[in-house]
Amino acid sequence: MNISFIVVAIYVAILFCISFYARKKASSGAEGYILAGRGLNTTLITVTMVGLAIGGSSTIGVAEQAYKVGLSAGWYTVAWGVGSILMGLIGAKKYRQLNVSTVPEMFERFYDTKGRIVCVIGQIVIQLMITSLQYIAGGAILSSLLPAVFTLKTGMITTAVVFIGITFIGGMWSTGLCNLFNVPLKYMGVIVVTVLAVAFSGGIHNMALKVPNAATYFHPVNGLGLPTIIVWFIVMITECFSLQGVVQVSFCAKDADAARKGYIIGGLLMIPIGFFAAMLGMVARVSYPGVSATMALPMVITSLNPLLAGITLAALWAADISTACNMLLGSATLFSQDIYKRFVNENIGEKELMKITKFFVVILGVVTFFIAIQAKGILSLLMMALSLTTAFSIVFIFTTFVPSICRKNSAFNTAVAGIIVLVVWQLVPAVRILPHVIYAEWIVCLITFLITPLFDRKTINAVEGIEVALSEN
Repeated sequence: MNISFIVVAIYVAILFCISFYARKKASSGAEGYILAGRGLNTTLITVTMVGLAIGGSSTIGVAEQAYKVGLSAGWYTVAWGVGSILMGLIGAKKYRQLNVSTVPEMFERFYDTKGRIVCVIGQIVIQLMITSLQYIAGGAILSSLLPAVFTLKTGMITTAVVFIGITFIGGMWSTGLCNLFNVPLKYMGVIVVTVLAVAFSGGIHNMALKVPNAATYFHPVNGLGLPTIIVWFIVMITECFSLQGVVQVSFCAKDADAARKGYIIGGLLMIPIGFFAAMLGMVARVSYPGVSATMALPMVITSLNPLLAGITLAALWAADISTACNMLLGSATLFSQDIYKRFVNENIGEKELMKITKFFVVILGVVTFFIAIQAKGILSLLMMALSLTTAFSIVFIFTTFVPSICRKNSAFNTAVAGIIVLVVWQLVPAVRILPHVIYAEWIVCLITFLITPLFDRKTINAVEGIEVALSEN
């Protein structure tokens, strides 16, 4: 009897049961499906944010990095947490008060249609990349948990089927309610397994004796290096202010206060978990020096008690699915709201729009799977994709706090500049004079936004628009 397989099967059954329950709450129409009827309380906002952040990149990805560089890889979730906290303190309340469904919708409300179009393109590229990376982590978990049943590829396929199914059935309600179950279990599993794995490896001192350059490997900063850690903070703070999958959580809150508190509490909960994942990756380096870095965390966990291993890996797999569900739904929302409803059928009803969104969930789920087959290196690809959110964050910040310098073409110009920077960075290595593309993004996008008023005298009605949004709430 394969205990781990039974645990996974039960886990999947529970997730689908929750999703079918969520389906009833999401059946009212498109807003009920993609925004949970704007009815999520602080607790659901909190677990949704934690579920979004602590997925494949924050567990398998961090362990993969820690296998190579040591403890400092844990700063990834600290950066995520700080980004979430700042979003809660500065942006979440304002986004919720705008009463929009997508970031591109905000662009068109205050700027113009072409600004919305370029924002949609950029957001979709980012979110499809993030979603695809979750397949890699999910496949790694299943193939190591049940090697007699899954290869990496079939594990990725199974992951795709489950998270597409959960998203299709219950939308944002599925994500929120499933995370009420996922988050406590995954935290408990990771913490318990970390303690046991380190103990079975003979403790920290014994581990230090088995790795070269232990002083650097166990140092909280030196293994990865301060410049890389700073890049992580800049990238994660930037994406928390403008990535559709992250911002969409604030749109789902029952009110601005619930949005603010949910992001702050969620951010605080995110901070420590990365160092536990990093420590597990370090245990893998000591115990299994010859395995693939991507398989590091699952290999350590499966060496422990079968029941505990099954529960922990199932929880990590479900956490991976939580991230993917949110990102997939965000991408489908962009297609249905900002492309189909805006340019194909403006008069579509709520029920029909929900069906269209579900259609895009399936199509985009398949597309991201094929992207995942080509992807390598979870965290490096993720950092590159997220750097594109710089333009959107700059537009949001100036629109909300300094609307007087915003012009009708500011959003379009800044977004196009951000895309050009990323493309040039990839195709022309000679321009890479800065440590990371995120620095180039901030410099070029900020300059573009600030010089636009020199050529464009047409102001936006941001103040009036925000006042209208506030009055509607």
